[in-house]
Amino acid sequence: METGFDLRKHGGVDVFLRDCPTRAVLELIAGKWTMLVLVALEDGRPMRFAELRRRLDGVTSKVLTQTLRALEREGLLIRRAYPTVPPCVEYRLTKLGEEVGGLVQSITDWSQANIAAIQIAREEFDERTTRRPVGSYASEHRPTLSGDAPD
Repeated sequence: METGFDLRKHGGVDVFLRDCPTRAVLELIAGKWTMLVLVALEDGRPMRFAELRRRLDGVTSKVLTQTLRALEREGLLIRRAYPTVPPCVEYRLTKLGEEVGGLVQSITDWSQANIAAIQIAREEFDERTTRRPVGSYASEHRPTLSGDAPD
């Protein structure tokens, strides 16, 4: 599959190829809970598990544990356990995690700044698509066989 300039010939990777290792990283980073963990830890302050769980409203312990382990595995997060009773474990971002955390924070800022426009667009879309008879959207936007635009 041709995806443009093939960086593999020059020691790089091509994210558009199915076996590219960066796809797994993108899949992890694009996850909702991963993004929220990165933003929660982005200020550099270590957080304990219970603190993170309270901060990430709606996350289950299981999903948070899986997310933290995946981030640790990729070198984006450091887990530090203290020998206390009960055990105390803190999480913080690595330099690599701080870098991606800053990018995710930018996406979060953009989302918050544009949520009103996105909600309006969503409502307008829903209104347009719920008023049409089934199949009319496709027929209105499908070119005719002769190539002429529909009237």
